[in-house]
Amino acid sequence: MSVSGVIVKFQNGVSRLTLNRPERRNALSESMLTEIGHALGQIAEDAQTRVVVLAAAGSVFCSGHDLGEMVGRSEAEYQALFARCSQVMQQLRRLPQPVIARVQGLATAAGCQLVAACDMAVATNDSRFATPGVTIGLFCSTPMVPLVRAVPAKVAMEMLLTGAPISAARAVSAGLINRAVPAEELDAAVLELTDAIVASSPLTIRLGKRAFYDQLNLEESAAYDRATQVMTENAVKYDAQEGITAFLQKRPAVWKGE
Repeated sequence: MSVSGVIVKFQNGVSRLTLNRPERRNALSESMLTEIGHALGQIAEDAQTRVVVLAAAGSVFCSGHDLGEMVGRSEAEYQALFARCSQVMQQLRRLPQPVIARVQGLATAAGCQLVAACDMAVATNDSRFATPGVTIGLFCSTPMVPLVRAVPAKVAMEMLLTGAPISAARAVSAGLINRAVPAEELDAAVLELTDAIVASSPLTIRLGKRAFYDQLNLEESAAYDRATQVMTENAVKYDAQEGITAFLQKRPAVWKGE
């Protein structure tokens, strides 16, 4: 499936969604956000997709909102734009399949938000991450939401209040991304993660991702209640019984996704 701002390709259980406006530093125009949302909606219903890779064409991952669309709009138009962007970010979290950001170059403002909203992220060593809205008079309030859930509060506040970019190495230490690798090793590092996910039961991955975000902001006893409920639901499924039996019999498991 190919559309103007987004390209989606499927291979071996992996759907690769590529931002495709390199001439605009992959800025998130309204139409591009609509395309991303549509693509994610289709992927959510695709049982063959086991994991999603969010990538970008060109030398910049994503520069955030398209500032050319940000001047002279009405309050209602701004509300609609930011709501649409927030909806896309929430789609990433609610997608049944895990999402891995494949990052090269800069990821700024809503581009940094995309990285923070993904379940995992791998970046090149020269990548940079920033929420620089404050420097142009527009605080990165919506990018702040997944950012502060990914990194410690003081790191998030430094990024938000100064707008200064952080390095890939610091992004790893802060928890914004999982790995930073040389550019020539980026695809291999992403493949290592996708292969591991595709090798596991799709049912178990789906239940686990949902449970992770369900319990994340709960008080501890409520989190245990939710996790116990999900683990019980998981344990009686075919794939869990097959996986346990296969382990005891020292043979590979054969998943049915049920």
